[in-house]
Amino acid sequence: MAENLCCLPKPQRNLSRNHNRMDFWELTVRFFSLADANVRQVIAGSILLGGAAGALGCFAYLQRRSLLGDALAHAALPGVGLAFLIVGQKEFVPLLLGATATAWLGALSINAIDRYTKIKLDAALGIVLTVFFGLGIVILTHIQKSGSGSQAGLGSFIFGQAAAMSRQDVVALAVVTVCMLSVVTIGYRHFKLVSFDTGFAFAVGLPVGRLQFILTTMIVLAVTVGLQAVGVVLMAAMLITPAAAARQWTDRLPRMLMLASIFGMLAGLFGSYISFLKPSLPTGPWIVIVVSGIFAVSILFSPRRGVLIRILRHYQHRGKITRDHLVKSLYRVGMERENWYAYYPVSEIAHMWSFTPTELRSGLSQLTAQGFLEREVDMYRLTQNGVSAGARVTRLHRLWEVYLTRYLELPGDHVHRDAEDMEHIITPEMEEQLSQMLDHPVFDPHLQPIPYPTEQKGV
Repeated sequence: MAENLCCLPKPQRNLSRNHNRMDFWELTVRFFSLADANVRQVIAGSILLGGAAGALGCFAYLQRRSLLGDALAHAALPGVGLAFLIVGQKEFVPLLLGATATAWLGALSINAIDRYTKIKLDAALGIVLTVFFGLGIVILTHIQKSGSGSQAGLGSFIFGQAAAMSRQDVVALAVVTVCMLSVVTIGYRHFKLVSFDTGFAFAVGLPVGRLQFILTTMIVLAVTVGLQAVGVVLMAAMLITPAAAARQWTDRLPRMLMLASIFGMLAGLFGSYISFLKPSLPTGPWIVIVVSGIFAVSILFSPRRGVLIRILRHYQHRGKITRDHLVKSLYRVGMERENWYAYYPVSEIAHMWSFTPTELRSGLSQLTAQGFLEREVDMYRLTQNGVSAGARVTRLHRLWEVYLTRYLELPGDHVHRDAEDMEHIITPEMEEQLSQMLDHPVFDPHLQPIPYPTEQKGV
């Protein structure tokens, strides 16, 4: 079994010995120049697998059936062994048909358990996965102990052996991939509706059961054709990880399908490349590691859902809240003293709100740079723009209090906290709509005046 996990098959071992005599750039040129037939086959097979699995995985991901690929991959293993016992030799097409048959049987078993018993879907997936995988291990162990020379490398279906693919294997993989992508293209609109809203698809008369059957069949094919490249254990990653990574970058299904395919193809290409640099390392796991790296980058840096972007937006929002509280506090004090342009020392401003020292320094610095405050030594005062900004925050706060008491009938002493949260996120369009809805009230529930822009023109 240890030899079977090697990236390169036995006929290619002499090539691997020459790797130590070549430097990094020589190996890189040799790989991307496609000079070796085996390299061409591995690249073609890995890219085809990554593109097809990435696209089909989007539908499984959107239907929240991500573990289906894992269960089907394990369910395909006994089919590989049974097909070998029937044919007597390791040929890609018979093994593919055997894997497809038992994977389909696994899919039917999952659906039957979920539909006709009280066992939930996640438990059904686990049951089918373990039962079929155990059966597959028993069959493969029996084959390996039989002493048949033709079974060499058959155990690599557990972890994959992309470099063992022949030209015929790649051609068969290409045919299956083209067929799957053609079906996705032709039935895209129906698959999209079934994936997002099954109830509506039923209502408009779509054959939901038939469409689910087609989708499941294509997922089964994607799983089975990928067994030789990445194996039973890792195939689920190729099906779901590109889709999960693509989802971080877009909300539109066409773009998600395209990105998932691209991510899968890149993983196939660079996973093969890394394995070529280090022939002792298997290709399949490296493909999965690369696609996992793409997923990690997507999680961290995608512009809408990325963790770092969300952290940045969080701190930006906290900064905005601090600035709003500063101008609002100075405005209210100015209103009480009937002088909005008076200077205040930093120590006094700090007591106007519960500012931390860091928030206070940062907020004062930013407001000064933006032209809302003027500084003189360690004292600050509002500018005309600062007065307008303070009036707006105060206005939004008090308008929202009026809305809560008038439309939600909340008592006046229960609306301040909600207004403190809302005053920072109300847009100018929302402000205009809110003012019109409330008919431009003059006072808030606490009989405090609501400052409108017209009142600030004479300031």
